[in-house]
Amino acid sequence: MAKINLLPWRVKEREEKKKEFIGVMAGVAIVAAGIAFLWVSHMNGKVDYQNQRNQMLQQEIAELDKKVAEISELQERREELLSLMELIRNLEGTRSVIVHHFDELVRAIPDGVYLTSVQRENDMMSLSGYAESNNRVSSFMRNLDASEWYDAPNLSSVEAAPEEGEQANAFQMRVKTVVSKAQIELQKEQEGQ
Repeated sequence: MAKINLLPWRVKEREEKKKEFIGVMAGVAIVAAGIAFLWVSHMNGKVDYQNQRNQMLQQEIAELDKKVAEISELQERREELLSLMELIRNLEGTRSVIVHHFDELVRAIPDGVYLTSVQRENDMMSLSGYAESNNRVSSFMRNLDASEWYDAPNLSSVEAAPEEGEQANAFQMRVKTVVSKAQIELQKEQEGQ
């Protein structure tokens, strides 16, 4: 028994184990490739699904942006209409004020003073005219200052005007027009109704 040679048997067993190992490795590689393919397919499906959701969200956002633009446009139109309504309300409330201004101007002009030019710009009125004397101009300014429809008369120039009379003077002045307290209260009452 001492002469039994086991070397070829070991070589055959080693080759069989090597073939078996290569088969197992090939099987593991195939299973790993299959799992990798399934995982990549699954991830691609998730990416496609998320892209579809993103596209749907972008469409919804675009629609909402259109609605927001429409709302902004409507708000601008609303503000324009409100400012127009306020302007109309103010014009209606101050419609009689200009009549009061001219009425009070006529009442404030003393004898011996006549106007050649009356110009109004916003709440300032420029007056030009002639007076028989400086005292008449002073009296005119005092009358304007005492009026509830005028404020702060400011004489800008007084020049002799011999063509109008011996002591005649040409004058220019500016006076601020105001709304009387009685008119303001009347407007508040009308707005309250």
